[in-house]
Amino acid sequence: MQNVLDNWKMLLAAGGLSVTGIAVVSYAFLRPAANPDETERKRRLLLNQIGRIAEGHVVELVEQGGEPTAPSGGMFRGKSVTPAAPAGRKLILYSYAISGVTYQTAQDVTGLDSQVNFEHLVPGQPASIKYDPANPTNSVIVTDDWSGLR
Repeated sequence: MQNVLDNWKMLLAAGGLSVTGIAVVSYAFLRPAANPDETERKRRLLLNQIGRIAEGHVVELVEQGGEPTAPSGGMFRGKSVTPAAPAGRKLILYSYAISGVTYQTAQDVTGLDSQVNFEHLVPGQPASIKYDPANPTNSVIVTDDWSGLR
């Protein structure tokens, strides 16, 4: 017992570390979940600031429940690769090429009605794409204050 009392500084440090560890673990499990729409908005804003522009084109439009407005013809191992949009969502599938590599992706443009007139979009129309030079797979066709649609 005397030995334990002699090392009170070690006990205090161990107790402090234990409390800190419990606080960190509690925060990790109890913090509020990130809002996916806010996370996407931040990604768009970042790409609008740092992005380089590449030429691309609209491949397909998907609106409300996943019905495509034009056939995609995209197949992967015999299965269609057309994504299904959640109800009330609008997706623009687009492709672009950087350094000889062709990328095809989609962006959810729900809520960007001031930048996108979905009725006037046509599959195959040219568009400008903003992409992250450090990660070309990270791209947007529309942001809150920029549109690559023509």
